[in-house]
Amino acid sequence: MNYQHSSVMLAECISALEIRPDGTYVDCTLGGGGHSLEIAKRLTRGGRLVGVDQDANAIAHAGRVLAEHSDKLRFVKGSFFDIKQILETLDIARVDGFLADIGVSSHQLDEPSRGFSYMHDAPLDMRMDESAGFSAADVVNGYGEPELARIISTYGEERFARRIAALIVKQRPINTTLELVSVIKQAIPARARESGQHPAKRTFQAVRIEVNSEIAPLGQAIEDMAGLLAPGGRIAVISFHSLEDRAVKNTFRALEGGCNCPRDFPLCVCNNPRTLQVVTRKPITPGDAELASNHRARSAKLRVAERVDESGR
Repeated sequence: MNYQHSSVMLAECISALEIRPDGTYVDCTLGGGGHSLEIAKRLTRGGRLVGVDQDANAIAHAGRVLAEHSDKLRFVKGSFFDIKQILETLDIARVDGFLADIGVSSHQLDEPSRGFSYMHDAPLDMRMDESAGFSAADVVNGYGEPELARIISTYGEERFARRIAALIVKQRPINTTLELVSVIKQAIPARARESGQHPAKRTFQAVRIEVNSEIAPLGQAIEDMAGLLAPGGRIAVISFHSLEDRAVKNTFRALEGGCNCPRDFPLCVCNNPRTLQVVTRKPITPGDAELASNHRARSAKLRVAERVDESGR
């Protein structure tokens, strides 16, 4: 297995987490293990790191990358959307930091057989968890035209969503990635195809998000993380498109709203305790040097929030 992955905003993430050497940390999206390796290097024997990923290839690769830190590590195959249940199973009640690098990994894009890329011919797949039964083929060949148009418009922010959905339905079955690319190109007017962005990018993004249910549970997952954080602990989330970033921003803001009690009350009695303090009012983005070496980082945004004390003040 040729596993290539560049950890986005690595230095920025490690700085944002303010790692405590004896703390407990969770890398919610293990990927190539680059972020986890830098966290593990900063932990003493009393520290713990949990690495979570849906992709068995990612876990296998990270096991090799992090071999010398195995005494501090636990790997879990699963989705960070289930982080509360995962940590309950591991008997972990408090965490000092969560890191989530949302979206498809470089390895998944670069492995043609996975069907994520519009640049390679492969069966329509796009499953982050290859043991899952639901794939891109089920979306493309099974959804009705209105539902296809909805997900392409909503998750891909594609203005020609209706045209693309109509042509998909007309020309299916569509069995491979390049067959789908061909249909998308036919559906989009020639003048729009000359914009510089690959015409299939938005539709492929939309189908991938639908296959892996990437958006809907995101806010709840962040809420679950916030509930598990120790006071002063931090959540750092990297997103790669506007839907993800909006969900992260809005959830952070909602959890920051908090207590409405008068300041002279010793305890919160309004049952709306403040949970997080937003650290990054504007998202952190990659620097010029990183963008020069990793073009896939260009849309990345990092947002960070910190757990307030138990009083919600």
